[in-house]
Amino acid sequence: MSDTHRTSLSAAHVAELCAELQPLLAGWRVRDVQGFPPRDVLLIVEPEGDPGDGPPILRLRLAADPNAPRLHLQQGRVKKHDGPVGPFFQTLESELVGAKITRIAQVRGDRIVAVELRTEGREKRALFLELFGRRANLALTGAGDRLIALAVPEKLKKDREARLIVGEPWAPPGGGSGPRDAGPPIADAFPEPSNEPPGKVKDRAPLSWRVESALGAEAEVAHADEARRRLKSRVKRRIGRAEGLVKGLVAKADAAANAERLRQDGELAKAMLGTFQRGATELRVQDWFEDGAPERAIELDAKLSPQENVERLFDRYHKLVRAREHVDDELARARAKLTELEELARRADDPDEDAEALDASAVEAGLLDRIQVADERKKKAPEPRKPYRLFTGSKGSEILVGRTSRDNDTLTIRIAKGSDLWLHTADCPGSHVVLRVAKGTSADETEILDAAHLAIHFSPVRGTDRAPVHVCARKHVHKPKGAKPGLVTLSGGKTLQVRVEEDRLKRLLGGQR
Repeated sequence: MSDTHRTSLSAAHVAELCAELQPLLAGWRVRDVQGFPPRDVLLIVEPEGDPGDGPPILRLRLAADPNAPRLHLQQGRVKKHDGPVGPFFQTLESELVGAKITRIAQVRGDRIVAVELRTEGREKRALFLELFGRRANLALTGAGDRLIALAVPEKLKKDREARLIVGEPWAPPGGGSGPRDAGPPIADAFPEPSNEPPGKVKDRAPLSWRVESALGAEAEVAHADEARRRLKSRVKRRIGRAEGLVKGLVAKADAAANAERLRQDGELAKAMLGTFQRGATELRVQDWFEDGAPERAIELDAKLSPQENVERLFDRYHKLVRAREHVDDELARARAKLTELEELARRADDPDEDAEALDASAVEAGLLDRIQVADERKKKAPEPRKPYRLFTGSKGSEILVGRTSRDNDTLTIRIAKGSDLWLHTADCPGSHVVLRVAKGTSADETEILDAAHLAIHFSPVRGTDRAPVHVCARKHVHKPKGAKPGLVTLSGGKTLQVRVEEDRLKRLLGGQR
């Protein structure tokens, strides 16, 4: 294996691991769940009854870690996560503790593992591990493979259809099975570990041990590099603040050293009261405190009266006198802390230093603030994704526009009512559009035209001057069995020839909710 080549699990490797782990762990019960946010979990499992000469517990690692996504028994030591783990891992704990592993299997010959579990008297659960590099993820499903929780929500571009939606069935990514050229098997792709695993794991799960030794080491290196980058960034920011503090204190010390000059200016300005008025920005006086009484300019605040300007000079003088008493000590402490931070920066650059330990000691010494980990339990739950965009018609009615092909089906079949009007561009694909119509009433003609404009805009004929649009009651729209997403048939309705009005469309789009 080349030093520059990053090892990863192929679909064939996943098949090998599942074949090794399935007979070993089938029937074992989940004793505990340990989460390592954002997408790495250990299932602590124990056998039913007396383990005999086998291990009392085993730890199954499902790591969707983008640095080294992997599946294996965990034999090496693991540093426990410090801080809240978040709702995904809390859900895993509540759903899986006590459940029995029934099956560990590869999905569709791809880099996907399904760990199926069942608790007596409850629906089955499955934990899917998707080993797709930077897009690796963990998903917990229930009956019908409906998604219960997802480790990392998908980041989608505008109008792109989400594959994984909580409440919807889990679906593997498109594209068929794994790569045609599976490459060498695990025994050839991953080197023989130099260290020995504890117990009889090497005999029980030798492939798992190879994967843990290789990919686990890669993950540790990647995490150490990430910790070092984070530490260096934190130190750099703190040094910038420390340098700013030193600069400010130097200026403060210089000003305090000249406090007597302010008192003298106050005395000179006080002697000249009655010779200048509000609005003056400068007062020129004979400086009797200097030899030869040269002319001196005293800066004034034009918004203040003469008396207030004099008081301002004396107030600043007294403030600087007070500052003079402790500014030197503050400056000494600030310079000492800056020196410590510069030493910390030097150590953070040293690859032989443990960045995490260095960070922790810096926090303990007060050089850095503790990293604030947000408690996911206190975060406001995000608004559930709606399968439609919402607009307002000319008379105040709601107009719903489907986002994707699947969303079109959801909008038309599940959300729209029989009395609503359904619209769609004729002879070309596009979004389903639903104009809400109260039962027993008729749709307003102006709002029908509004909805037709949106049907044209959210279709491939957007930008055209004219286009035909189908209009019919929702009750006349039918979904053929087995039809692809978004495909429907009509048993009524009419076709409008719509001339696009730019002002109307602009008003509708500007009012999207």
